[in-house]
Amino acid sequence: MTTKRIVCLANSRKLSGRCIAGRELLHGNPGSWIRPVSDRPHQEVSEHERHYAAGTVPQILDLIDVPLIVHRPDSYQTENWMLDPDVYWELAGRTTWDELGDLADDPPALWVNASSTGVGANDRVAIGDADQLTNSLYLLSLEILDLRVFAPGRAFRNTKRRVQAAFAHRGAEYRLWVTDPVIERDYLKGDDGKYRLGPCFVTISLGEPHEEYCYKLVAAIITPGSSTGTGA
Repeated sequence: MTTKRIVCLANSRKLSGRCIAGRELLHGNPGSWIRPVSDRPHQEVSEHERHYAAGTVPQILDLIDVPLIVHRPDSYQTENWMLDPDVYWELAGRTTWDELGDLADDPPALWVNASSTGVGANDRVAIGDADQLTNSLYLLSLEILDLRVFAPGRAFRNTKRRVQAAFAHRGAEYRLWVTDPVIERDYLKGDDGKYRLGPCFVTISLGEPHEEYCYKLVAAIITPGSSTGTGA
């Protein structure tokens, strides 16, 4: 077993569990992305597996010492590490908003911008293209982020509402689904419509294959007021 200290930058919903991810800290300096995964078919992390000894669970911006067994890369999800389900995670501190700039990425594009769904924009990558990639996580610093709350299937009598994020990066426009449970909770309890956020950091994850594509997801939205947040 090895223990890695990460800054928690994603705590998003995934099936019956969560997808946890963050940047490793090496002697206080940012290192590689780490995504602890379970041995379940879809690798989601259960509440039991992500507990601290006190019974609490990780929050966005926590510094976490995570017990890991072995590096388990899976195609483009090279950041995956098998967690040790029998050892508690340890809270080692908190990261501040002012420190996030040192952890941010600035890629030329969010992987491959060649395919969009009907309500999205540059929101998916064909599996064949994804298999050629070498990473699946980015932290972006944005000056403006727009959120839209709506029911994308309403025309087909599906009234389930979702939250979508729209933003620009390096000249490309993106409209991606949000899987940050805190953002979903806060905005789904309000009215349908569009909402503008100011400066924020967003964690973008390239999810597991679904049919012929892998989808880009907003796994966390971190604002200056996120220091007391509980998810991503």
